[in-house]
Amino acid sequence: MATEPAGSLRKTMTTRNNAARSWTERLRRQFEQFIDLAELVGLVLIGLATTFAMGQEVWKIVVAGQVSLTDLLLMFLYLEVLAMDARYLRLGQLPVRFPLYIAMASLARDLILRVNVAGGQELLFTAAGIVVLAIGVLILRYGQHRYPGHDDEPRGERTEP
Repeated sequence: MATEPAGSLRKTMTTRNNAARSWTERLRRQFEQFIDLAELVGLVLIGLATTFAMGQEVWKIVVAGQVSLTDLLLMFLYLEVLAMDARYLRLGQLPVRFPLYIAMASLARDLILRVNVAGGQELLFTAAGIVVLAIGVLILRYGQHRYPGHDDEPRGERTEP
């Protein structure tokens, strides 16, 4: 009979532990859902804002009646942001090289805009920055080729080996 109260206590503790685990699991799931929703809203806002900015740029080109290289590079930047946004929405992950592409295009646009006003050293540093970013992309691409991962599988569909 001495073991009966201990068994009863053990059963009570197990029930309490299970209830606490259940509560924390529910809280964790709700927090994950909140984060997923906030992420989705943010990505949709980024997509809408980028589309609006691209529309403004197109309107500016139409009103001016001419297209410059800097206009094209700016629209390319907008397209890269949209591609990055779409990829993150579709797959739930973002390769590091996407922001590197955006940075290279941004530096190239800056280089073109400042070619007549900046000194040679500033232009050289900007060009060197583009080269460093390009080398970084090459290193990342080589690493992906040499050591492939699960980059193109949507969220929830990854299979672990």
